[in-house]
Amino acid sequence: MAKPVRHTNGHKNGHRPLTPGYLAALSLGALGVVYGDIGTSPLYALRESLEGHGLAANPVNVLGVLSLIFWSLVLVISVKYLVFVLRADNDGEGGILALTALLMPHKLVRGGGRWLLILLGLFGTALLYGDGIITPAISVLSAVEGLKIVTTAFEPYIIPIAVVILVLLFLIQPSGTGAVGRLFGPVMILWFVTLGVLGVWHILREPSVLVALSPAYAINFFIVDGFKGFLVMGSVFLVVTGGEALYADMGHFGKLPIRIAWFVLVLPGLMLNYLGQGALVLQNPEAIENPFYLMAPQGFIIPFVLLATMASVIASQALISGVFSITMQAMQLGYTPRLTIHHTSAREIGQIYIPTINWLMMIACIGLVLGFESSSRLAAAYGIAVTLTMFVTTILFLFVAKERWKWPPIALIPFGVVFLTIDAAFLGANLFKIPDGGWFPLVVAVLVFTILTTWKRGTQLVAERLRTGGLPIETFIDGLDWNEIKRVPGTAVFMTRNTDTAPPALLANLRYNHVLHEKVVLLCAETVEVPRVLPARREEITKLKRGFYQITLRFGFMEEINVPKFLENMVHEDLSFRRERTTYFIGRQTLFATDTPGMPIWRENLFITMHRNAGSAATYFSLPPQQVIEIGTQLEL
Repeated sequence: MAKPVRHTNGHKNGHRPLTPGYLAALSLGALGVVYGDIGTSPLYALRESLEGHGLAANPVNVLGVLSLIFWSLVLVISVKYLVFVLRADNDGEGGILALTALLMPHKLVRGGGRWLLILLGLFGTALLYGDGIITPAISVLSAVEGLKIVTTAFEPYIIPIAVVILVLLFLIQPSGTGAVGRLFGPVMILWFVTLGVLGVWHILREPSVLVALSPAYAINFFIVDGFKGFLVMGSVFLVVTGGEALYADMGHFGKLPIRIAWFVLVLPGLMLNYLGQGALVLQNPEAIENPFYLMAPQGFIIPFVLLATMASVIASQALISGVFSITMQAMQLGYTPRLTIHHTSAREIGQIYIPTINWLMMIACIGLVLGFESSSRLAAAYGIAVTLTMFVTTILFLFVAKERWKWPPIALIPFGVVFLTIDAAFLGANLFKIPDGGWFPLVVAVLVFTILTTWKRGTQLVAERLRTGGLPIETFIDGLDWNEIKRVPGTAVFMTRNTDTAPPALLANLRYNHVLHEKVVLLCAETVEVPRVLPARREEITKLKRGFYQITLRFGFMEEINVPKFLENMVHEDLSFRRERTTYFIGRQTLFATDTPGMPIWRENLFITMHRNAGSAATYFSLPPQQVIEIGTQLEL
């Protein structure tokens, strides 16, 4: 029998054994979800790097671009992300928001600098939404366009076929990341093996292409092509665009499965294919029109197109899953309104599905396909968001390494110089894409950033207004005429942001119903800046007089907030929360925009609109509907 290995790769399930079989299943799932994006870059990356910039398909350009591709994959993905950035997990969770949260719990960075880093992390998060919309569109379009090589008769149907595929992709999301990964994993094994085999076939015909592995050819390319060579970096970057999604999806599978999939299959398959495309172009310069599909023997083009289409659908999954993850993190940290989240796996809590985000992304992706109409035009819009996100990730990682891990300058400075220089080069080259479509992900990022910061500031203002007009709970208790108050059986739980003051729902209930329950609990369910909270730190209970209690429940930003579940399991000498004897009271504020200092009127109106359309608090806290009473109050911002 195979001996179980301990899951010590930083994944959130690291406290239980990870058997070889389960590790293989996770690696297969990672292959089907995490590497879909980066795995389909061969469809367009080399073509856009050469033909997209009007470069001649001569040895200097072909070998120079191949050298840039190889060293980009090695330095950015293998070294920066797989070796270093994946170490910066927040209790197993990855992504730029989880990375930002690493700088928050212990106040490692103080004052204005800390808030600047938080805003930087939020903007990096917002940029991922723009990338998450473009990736499905360009991946599916570039694959379906292969049908034009078979016959031009397919050309009028390219866009309708792409739209249908996108719709089907988003329709299967409720099945969950794990199920999607198991479905897509075997396809991606076939995909990467096919990439490698085709690459080897053409390399054997032109083995001289292997000299491109030397960095000397990349340097010579810049010397010969000058500024145009620098601009090519914007297209070369297409080969590493899946790096940030790889990090964001870490919580779905863990570090070890992601690393195994990359070094065993993904990197060899990708590099062999890029070298094979280069060998083909060196032999036949006209093949630069579409070197990827022209690698396949003529009789195999249609099956190859079908396989590429399936792989491109899978490519979209990496970003979709990543967007689900960062949306949940943002919501739990208080940066977005409450949204419905479905947990799709009993074993992997990071595998989730968010309907609202799913359908909004589907509409946006279809809009991009209809608006840009070709993968070449979409390539101009692709990259700017990811380069900015990667740049922000490097900066935040440096702060984490310095403040949390205490890296010495001798390690910190070389890392920063090397990777900030690489990121800056990619970013500079991609800035020239802005007029041709690069503006789109930036507009999306600004809109998302505005929503994130407005919701956070708005909820802070609501809390401040309630606190300012609030009555201290002990003053409230002492001021009651207990001879006139009727006590009824059971426990009343008043959900509140601040247990030190009497909640408006409590005041309103007493004013209109003239009764109090035998036990009155002021409960604050707060989300802290770690993914999961240890049981010993979960709850804090303070007993007041007259049957009043203050309870604080703490949840991590990747945990499902199920208040009844934790209350029913709570052990306390005076309190029990039997389902049939517990009533939950929720205050629902009707907000009004005013010129009181706080936010500009337009942001107040935006916050009010989001607040009005936010999901139910009862659903968010997993409260049983038949035991919930909502009491409305009015509040001026």
